[in-house]
Amino acid sequence: MTNDKGESTKKITLRMKLFDKKLPIPEYKSEGAAAVDLYARVETKIPAKGIGYIPLNIALQLPENHWALISARSSLHKRGLMIANGIGVGDYDYRGPNDEYLVAVYNFTDTEVVIEKAERVAQLIVMSREPVEIVLADDFDAPNRGGFGSTGKI
Repeated sequence: MTNDKGESTKKITLRMKLFDKKLPIPEYKSEGAAAVDLYARVETKIPAKGIGYIPLNIALQLPENHWALISARSSLHKRGLMIANGIGVGDYDYRGPNDEYLVAVYNFTDTEVVIEKAERVAQLIVMSREPVEIVLADDFDAPNRGGFGSTGKI
């Protein structure tokens, strides 16, 4: 397989279980999409100023040295919701037949939000993982840059 520049690209194989086979199979919605959309398996009510957990209808067996990133769809905020912990991380070893992925969402509105069954709420990106070796150090050989949020300040 090659990309539009003629460079070789490689697809990885992802084993996926659907809990409700009547719902759509996650897929890329465009040729250049970075993620596949994930669907709510059941209707889920998220209380005002509260957190709800939306089952995403999938269990995964990721390839070795890969992990799953669950992010919000760009339109989720229009529903008054955001992912409660920023993003979701699915580890390689979260791979049992009943290890359904969920997304924790925070409702920042003053009214209950109802997510309908089969509504697209999140996205899945499969990422490669390169383990690191942590080496502790008391000093670094680079200068300080000015702290968090300092880029571009004079």
